[in-house]
Amino acid sequence: MRWFGVAALLSFNGGFVDTAGFLGLQGLFTAHVTGNFVTLAAALVLGTHGVIAKLIALPEFVIVVALARVAGSTLRARGLPALRVLLVVKVLFLLAFFVIAVALGPFPDSDAPAALVTGFTGIAAMAIQNAVQRVHFAHIPPTTLMTGNTTQVVLDAVDLLRGAPLPDAPTVRSRFFRTLRGIVWFAAGCAVSALLYYWFGFLCLAVPVAVGAATAPAWRA
Repeated sequence: MRWFGVAALLSFNGGFVDTAGFLGLQGLFTAHVTGNFVTLAAALVLGTHGVIAKLIALPEFVIVVALARVAGSTLRARGLPALRVLLVVKVLFLLAFFVIAVALGPFPDSDAPAALVTGFTGIAAMAIQNAVQRVHFAHIPPTTLMTGNTTQVVLDAVDLLRGAPLPDAPTVRSRFFRTLRGIVWFAAGCAVSALLYYWFGFLCLAVPVAVGAATAPAWRA
C-alpha cells in the first residue's frame, strides 16, 4: 500500500471515529485530547454530565500510547512485525467499539458504566493510531490533529503563492499537497460519520472497522 493511501485511510478514520464518538457519547472526543479539556471545563461550569468520561479520557489515552510504545519496541526487538500487529490491535479495539456501542447504546449519559467502557475502546483505538503514526509514519502529517495541519497548509500556501525563491520549494510544495490531502480526508470522515450516525446510529461504526482492516495486512515493519 502506498504511503499516501494509508495516510488517507487513517485520516478518514480519525475524523469518522472522533465524530461518531462525539455524537454518540455526548461530547466525548476519542482522538482529540484538547477537545476533551474544553468540554470538561464546560461540563464543570454548566453542571452537565460527562465529567467522569472526560476526566479519565486523558489517562486512558496516555496509558494506551505508552503500552503501544512498549509493545512496538518489544516486537521489533524480537524481529516481529510491530506495525502490522499494532494496526491489527487497533482494528480489534474499533471492532469492540462497534459491537459494544451497538449492543449497549444509545447513551444519554456518557458517565454511565456501559458508556465509559464503550468510550474506552474508541479512545484506545485512536491512541494506538496516534502512536503508530508518530513512530511508523512520522513523515506523513498527523491523522487526527488538524489544527497543526491547517496551520502548516496556510504557511506553505503563503510561501508558494508569494513566488519568493525557496531553496526547498519542491519539499514545501510536496508537504502542502500531502497535508491538504490529509485535511480533506479527515473532513470527509467527519461528514460521512455525521450522516451515517444520523441515519443508522452506532451501526455506522462498522465503516471504520472495515477501513482500519484495509490498512493492516499490507505492513510487515
